[in-house]
Amino acid sequence: MHTAHFAIIGAGTAGLATAILLAREGHRVTIFEQVDQLSPVGAGLLLQPAGLAVFEHLGILDQALKLGAKVIGLEGQLADKRLLVNSHYHQAEAHRFGLGIHRATLCHVLTEKLAEYSSQVTWRMSHCIEKIQEQQNEVRVLGLFKQHRFDDCFDAVLIANGARSQLRPKAWVKIDQPYPWGAAWTIVPECLSLNPEILHQFYDRAKIMMGILPTGAIPSAPQQRLSSVFWSLPTSQLHSFLNDEAAEQQWLRQVEERWPEVAEWLKQLVSKEQNQPQWLSAQYRDVVMSQFGQGRIGVIGDAAHAMSPQLGQGANMALLDAWAFSQSLQTAKKNQQIEWSILWQHYHLQRSSSTQFYQFLSRLLTPLYQSDHWWAGGLRDLIFPWMYQIPYFRKEMAITISGLKKGPLQQMSYQQIAEYQRHENRLITNNQSLPECE
Repeated sequence: MHTAHFAIIGAGTAGLATAILLAREGHRVTIFEQVDQLSPVGAGLLLQPAGLAVFEHLGILDQALKLGAKVIGLEGQLADKRLLVNSHYHQAEAHRFGLGIHRATLCHVLTEKLAEYSSQVTWRMSHCIEKIQEQQNEVRVLGLFKQHRFDDCFDAVLIANGARSQLRPKAWVKIDQPYPWGAAWTIVPECLSLNPEILHQFYDRAKIMMGILPTGAIPSAPQQRLSSVFWSLPTSQLHSFLNDEAAEQQWLRQVEERWPEVAEWLKQLVSKEQNQPQWLSAQYRDVVMSQFGQGRIGVIGDAAHAMSPQLGQGANMALLDAWAFSQSLQTAKKNQQIEWSILWQHYHLQRSSSTQFYQFLSRLLTPLYQSDHWWAGGLRDLIFPWMYQIPYFRKEMAITISGLKKGPLQQMSYQQIAEYQRHENRLITNNQSLPECE
């Protein structure tokens, strides 16, 4: 069949993973990225079993395991030391686990794999896309490169440029709004006073939430194990968090009154004159779309379904998007052509119900952890411990956190996602066109 030429706008998790899968099947890929060089910014994230299944499908799981941190479960502690959340992956399926990983490491692992197909991949760094126009047999991509206009044509375009994308078709967007709460975060040496295989969270009502996630190492310093620390705040307060010594001391007292062991570790970090934690802020959006693709244009990753990080599913959903698009493309090949209507019908069957389930659950649960509602924390603290006493709910919560739910009563198969039948060897080792991740 005709080798299709895809444009992918955005070199985040969804864009890079999709590029690998398209190139592996022999298609040409052009990646447009607004920045000059890939330098992923952000705290560590947790790849759930669903995301690791896609990593196995991509052939990069072993490399990710070398740098990431194995996470066997999530434990959430209240101010009175009771465990509110106590969910472990083995409750869903034996031998399952998550992987804490830094964004720079995630980018490194994906781009290293993409380098194997570099003869089929073209990078367009410093390109700002202004408009996408679908025509009868192609899609035009128009924009600016170093103040010069360009106009290129492709067989199809995938929009993967993040939660704040201005390129997704407006007619498909049902909700696009910022969350009123965000988080301050920093990356520090691994916390040895807590179990390094657990994502630890700490709650007091719905106004205070802290997280400590083991996130392994970065490629440039593989021996230094790290943790990411998160502190929940209304977005209006992010700019003033720890802006002076008095604010820092007040914050440490807040933690010490509730979780003295953690406060002692934090005090040791902030007391060091050198290598003091550098706090940055993260803000989130809620994006809901009526559809993810039509014709020769599609939207994937956070551009398609950004949501609160409460369930820890953002990167996993992006990876599942890449996998589902690849599977749908195989299904849509008819008579040496791609039937785009069949592709999107199959893709929506794969992704719509799961995405809707996690977005609904995120919207339901987030106010119980991040809000000013006086009743939210109390309701949460009453219901959750009771639910964890029931084996059925315990298992369903573990499956949900694993990222494998398609709906309240359905789930995806790890093995089905991970499987890849290599029908020919397309491995290419020239990596000259690969931009470096810092």
